[in-house]
Amino acid sequence: MSAFELIKETPVLLYGVTCLFALTVGSFLNVVIHRLPLILEARWHRECTESGEESPQGDEQPPLSLARPGSHCPHCGHALNAYENIPLLSYLLLRGRCSACAARISPRYPIIEAATAVLSILVVWRFGVGWETAAALLLTWGLIALAAIDLDTQLLPDLITLPLLWLGLLVSLAGWYSDSHSAILGSALGYLFLWSIFHLFRLTTGKEGMGYGDFKLFALFGAWLGWQHLPQIMILSAVTGALVGVALIVLRQHDRQVPIPFGPYLAAAGWISLMWGDEINKMYLSMSGIA
Repeated sequence: MSAFELIKETPVLLYGVTCLFALTVGSFLNVVIHRLPLILEARWHRECTESGEESPQGDEQPPLSLARPGSHCPHCGHALNAYENIPLLSYLLLRGRCSACAARISPRYPIIEAATAVLSILVVWRFGVGWETAAALLLTWGLIALAAIDLDTQLLPDLITLPLLWLGLLVSLAGWYSDSHSAILGSALGYLFLWSIFHLFRLTTGKEGMGYGDFKLFALFGAWLGWQHLPQIMILSAVTGALVGVALIVLRQHDRQVPIPFGPYLAAAGWISLMWGDEINKMYLSMSGIA
């Protein structure tokens, strides 16, 4: 028996390997979440300068990429050693503090790493071992990055959303989550539905209720799961977003004038639909007496 077959046939090994690999992915996602908005902002400033417009950035900033510079403390610039860069474990060993300046490390880093591991294990448990699982993992990791970036910046970068959308259409050729007809129709209807809601809300209130990134994210789920799952995703995300929003306002932790990003709720609802959407639809139809 090969090592791959051994891992595949031994649940403890399978989930253990998945956890370790996913923790590493989660560590990389932390880099993407922190740096990608800065990279996009720098690109925008550079384009403003090249077009002759005045850039608000001011002084020239050193080039930034996902690979360079290496991981370091944002407070004192201390370059992290290998033992300080172990996913989840390093945070616990350092007790959430930089070893050089003792500045507090954001708990978001271990949260993202742990969440990536837990969700990845659930995906493997749900779909088993195969290419279908690999695709679901890519979507899961992308959604984690999109949700966190939207919480930080209220942006859903096209650099993540659009490749995942196109991947969903390609995956539909295999028929894993949806057939191609439903996927193409789902991507179009997903975008047009939120686009219509956006313009209707703007015409009615004079305000913009959401961003274009939300349209693309909803279209992404249509491409992956087909148009049949779109009502479910919209209901789940709208109810969750409304409950959280009301709770934040009631607890006075959020100003009513500050918009709440919709992307994280949409991402969570879409992931739930990926995992258990068919079961949820069947349960609803059964309870309503339709089936």
